[in-house]
Amino acid sequence: MKNLLTQTEVFKGTPFRGFGKLGLEGESGEGAIDTFAKFISSAIGLLTIVAIIWFIFVLFAGAMGMMSAGGDKAALETSRKRITTGLVGLVVVILGIFIVDLVGTLIGIPVLNLEELFSLIQINQPSQ
Repeated sequence: MKNLLTQTEVFKGTPFRGFGKLGLEGESGEGAIDTFAKFISSAIGLLTIVAIIWFIFVLFAGAMGMMSAGGDKAALETSRKRITTGLVGLVVVILGIFIVDLVGTLIGIPVLNLEELFSLIQINQPSQ
């Protein structure tokens, strides 16, 4: 039998445990894939919300810059570029999610549906 690196015990004695709900303390690990999928889904949703809040902040900052430009063309142009950059960033974030989903649909891999993706992956445990 080959002694692979992945079969080597790294932590002797007590096994390495995570923290919180992701640590799955006291559980057999049956729901680990579901917990991981929910974590990634929540992270993607949270980052999208952060991007939207950032866009609103940049939009208001650009609008305040336009109002306070006072006829200064350089300040007006800077504010316009700020608003444009914020809008482009928001579009990139939202389109990124749709593009990843589209590519996954075209190649037949449910990239954003992690529960289905992990069910497609066969995990073979080594025989002892």
